[in-house]
Amino acid sequence: MAASQERITVYNLADLKNTSDDALPNYLNSIGFTQSHRLTDVRLALGYSAFALAAACFAWDYRFGFDATKHLTAAAVALYALLNGALTLWVLYAERGTVYVGTSRDGAETLRVSTATRKNVPEYLVTVEVTRKGAAPEEIKFARSFTEWFDEAGHFVAAPFQAAFANSVPAIGRADPKKVATAAKGKEGSDGSEEAAAYTPEMLDMLAKANVSVVGSAAEEATGSEAAAKKKGGKRRKA
Repeated sequence: MAASQERITVYNLADLKNTSDDALPNYLNSIGFTQSHRLTDVRLALGYSAFALAAACFAWDYRFGFDATKHLTAAAVALYALLNGALTLWVLYAERGTVYVGTSRDGAETLRVSTATRKNVPEYLVTVEVTRKGAAPEEIKFARSFTEWFDEAGHFVAAPFQAAFANSVPAIGRADPKKVATAAKGKEGSDGSEEAAAYTPEMLDMLAKANVSVVGSAAEEATGSEAAAKKKGGKRRKA
C-alpha cells in the first residue's frame, strides 16, 4: 500500500486534520465530483477587502496627514470592523468547518463535508450533508481513527482514507465502487470468516483425522516409553 513521501508529526492533531482535509478534495474530484469554491471565494473577498481598506487608510494618512484624513480614517475603521465581523460570522455560521462542497457527476447529489477533532482524541469527526434534487437534505456522521491512514512514521496512506469515505457515504460509494469492494474484502479477512470459508467439509474432515492420528501416535509413543522405563527400572543387579 503506497504512502506519501511527506511526513507529519503523528502527535499533532492539527497536522493530522489538515493533511486529511487537503486529501479529501483531491479524492472526490478524482471520482467525478465537481467542487464548488463559493464559500472560500466569499471568505477571501471579505479578507482581502479588509486588507485593502487598511492599506488605503495608511496611504491616505501618509500622503495627506492625520488631520486632513481623520474623518475618512474614522469611517475606514468602522468599515474595517464591519468587514472583520462579517468574516467571523461567515466562518462560524456559513462555513461551519466545511472543507468540501461538490456535486456528483450526474448533478443529482450535492455533498457538503465538514470535519472536526476533539482535544487529545486522535479521531477524525466527519459530517456529510447530502442534498438530492427534490428531497430533504440528509446528514451522515461518522468518526474514524487517524491511525487508519497514517503509519507510525507519519506518512499519509490514501487507500484506507478513501475507503472510509466510500463505505460511510453511499453517494461516494456509488462514485467509487472499487473502494467499497476493497474494504469489504479486507473486513472479511480481518475477522477470519474469509479464511474459514476457504475450507470445505471434506478438508475439515481430513484435518480432523490428521489431528486424531497425530494425537494417537503421540499417545502410543508416550505409552511405549513409559513401559520401557518401567522394564528397565525393574531389573535387579546381580551381586
